[in-house]
Amino acid sequence: MKRGRKPTIDAADITRAAIAVADAEGLAAVSMARVAAELGNATMALYRHVKSKDELLTLMGDAAMDEPPPLPDGDWRERLAFWAKAVLAAICKRPWFLQIPVSGPPTGAKSLAWFDSALQALRGTPLDAGEKVGVVMGLMTFVHGEARLGLTLARGFEDNPAAFGRQYGQALRELVDPRRMPAVAEVIDSGVFDTEAEAGDVEADFDFGLHLFMEGIAAHIDRKRA
Repeated sequence: MKRGRKPTIDAADITRAAIAVADAEGLAAVSMARVAAELGNATMALYRHVKSKDELLTLMGDAAMDEPPPLPDGDWRERLAFWAKAVLAAICKRPWFLQIPVSGPPTGAKSLAWFDSALQALRGTPLDAGEKVGVVMGLMTFVHGEARLGLTLARGFEDNPAAFGRQYGQALRELVDPRRMPAVAEVIDSGVFDTEAEAGDVEADFDFGLHLFMEGIAAHIDRKRA
């Protein structure tokens, strides 16, 4: 039987090269032609291993994440909070990850490993399987949203820190009509926007949002136990 020539690249090579391009220049720079050039191959050679750019993006989205770290000892709340912060840290290493379209539930090896880790954090709770999945998917949505907003705000803060503190409060006082937006006007009058913003405020906002999420899960668990 005649053996075919062994390919010089495979899907893993293509994915690694695409990630290297995204790390250096952003996701917009990734194309099949660009990745082929990085590998020293013809563009059509890539299509023997990766069917389309969409498939490449899916492979990149899975490979870009680190392996989930071991969960610490503790109760479900401590373990799940640790997991959420680990997801945030992994995303922040590669902000372009958030630009990859999500077309379905997790199927890649690393994505499933993160999914498994979160489900393990909920072991010992009275939640049924469907509720556990709902908690994990809801928390993932929260983390992704906070990461997207946090990274965007962090860039804006670096460019113009003053726009996030008293300057913002002053602008709101000029823009907001208390008769049309009484709730916003009440917050402005409280002075919450009259202090200078700090770089750590985004992290504090994440922690507060995570605390509220955990409180909601805890209340649901308490109702089930009752």
